[in-house]
Amino acid sequence: MVTIAVDAMGGDDAPKAEVEGAIRAARSLGVRVILVGKQDLLRAELSLHADIADLPIEVHHASEQITMEDSAGKAMRNKRDSSIRVAARLVRDGVADGVVSAGNTGAVMATVKTVQGMLPGVDRPALASAFPTVKGTPVVVVDVGANVDCSPRMLAQFAVMGDIYSRVIFHTHRPRVGLLSIGEEEHKGNDLTRAATPLLKALPIHFIGNVEGRDIYAGKTDVIVCDGFIGNVALKVSEGLVEMMSKMLRESLEATITRKLGSLLARTAFNEFKKRVDYSEYGGAPLLGVKGVCIVTHGRPNANAIRNAIRVAAEFADGKVNERIEAELAGHMALT
Repeated sequence: MVTIAVDAMGGDDAPKAEVEGAIRAARSLGVRVILVGKQDLLRAELSLHADIADLPIEVHHASEQITMEDSAGKAMRNKRDSSIRVAARLVRDGVADGVVSAGNTGAVMATVKTVQGMLPGVDRPALASAFPTVKGTPVVVVDVGANVDCSPRMLAQFAVMGDIYSRVIFHTHRPRVGLLSIGEEEHKGNDLTRAATPLLKALPIHFIGNVEGRDIYAGKTDVIVCDGFIGNVALKVSEGLVEMMSKMLRESLEATITRKLGSLLARTAFNEFKKRVDYSEYGGAPLLGVKGVCIVTHGRPNANAIRNAIRVAAEFADGKVNERIEAELAGHMALT
């Protein structure tokens, strides 16, 4: 049975969503979950749920938690018994196969990188996020915030890791990999994208060249590579756009539809739309390139987001993604 440690004190409304999500995962996915955090709070939250006595859920005490206001570096150095650090230790020591956290992204990345270590051949870890497309298949964008400044070699590594992730988790036969730029023509872009292009061409992946921001949602690519600054801006703009569209659509439907049948059909369509663009369905962003498994979820997760993050962490471990990244990087990067 795959075991996933959950940083139960990381999210804005912790530990409510973390506990409920862990229960859903243990009940439906056949995974063992270790909730890490202040044990009194966790046991009190668990006691609010019925029929959980036989579920494979454990509580592991951690006396400290890292907040969104904490400096990532200071928190990592000073809070030695934080829930994310204790959870990362469980992965490092082989007690758990992966860790899920909705906590301070910078602190999670710094802690996991330090405690669990890096895979050989990876210069920097990268966050990979799945975006919805009009074709119904997700596109994996790497990096969405782990590295503000990147080198061309790092983008090549992101391409290899994103290609493997798309194949294992989304079962894409031969992922189409694009480089995010300001135009499809090879000569367009900045120094980074122009220098990265020949490296990506040399890799034995299906590199299709430059893609533009509008192509993220078009379904013409399966993996898009960019530096973390651009990727994070794209991610946050997308989240804001989805919230705005959902609110405007709901208001328009409530204002214009009066017939009962029409209201029912509209409500069904609206719920289907929300599900297609709901971040919680994709289970968070894996931190590619670190030893073990680390999934970083939205800072305001619901139970479904935590449940799906645990699912992705288990699939990541079962699919031996890290072993494949290590092996393929060793062969591919020699070409660059």
